[in-house]
Amino acid sequence: MKLLLTSGGVTNPSIHSALVQLLGKPIADCHALCIPTAQWGHPMCGPTSVQGLVAAKPDWQYFTGLGSERWVPWVREADVLLVDGGDATYLCHWVRESGLADLLPSLPDTVWVGVSAGSMVMTPRIGTYFVEWPSAPDDRTLGVVDFSIFPHLNAFPTNTPADAQRWAADIGVPAYAIDEQTAITVVDGTVEVVSEGQWTKFGS
Repeated sequence: MKLLLTSGGVTNPSIHSALVQLLGKPIADCHALCIPTAQWGHPMCGPTSVQGLVAAKPDWQYFTGLGSERWVPWVREADVLLVDGGDATYLCHWVRESGLADLLPSLPDTVWVGVSAGSMVMTPRIGTYFVEWPSAPDDRTLGVVDFSIFPHLNAFPTNTPADAQRWAADIGVPAYAIDEQTAITVVDGTVEVVSEGQWTKFGS
């Protein structure tokens, strides 16, 4: 798959341009499938936030409010999968359990757009710092990419650069701390940071 891994969605022109480039056509001409699953594993999320995501209310305007005309129920027909945040271990469990993980390698032209946990699920580990789901066996996730992500840099009091540095010291793989104005694209193994904000890479 082609990946656009974000902290806060498509929040600026640079990330928007990167998405259009990955899609290969205008957003309005694309079919999208929205996946709010990760929200159910996080204590700060629930029916209100899921409804807000699907209805593209103001807090979600940078994600499901991008202008796609309709949602399609079949993953194979979708040009883009919009995968929202919450708890990445919960999302990982259901991506595997549902069979979606097995389907992903057969979707080379589909774009996975993740927000927060929707991005982190593609990494090998998220660190215990981000595990909120009580039934998570550990902090391991899908491992589609070989780096980890610390999202929402400076967005919360507990997501400072110092917090990110402590997290990275224990993660065991290269890692990026990204803010709401930053995304990471991955195409055919090539990783590129797209940012109008702040980000840091840890490790080589």
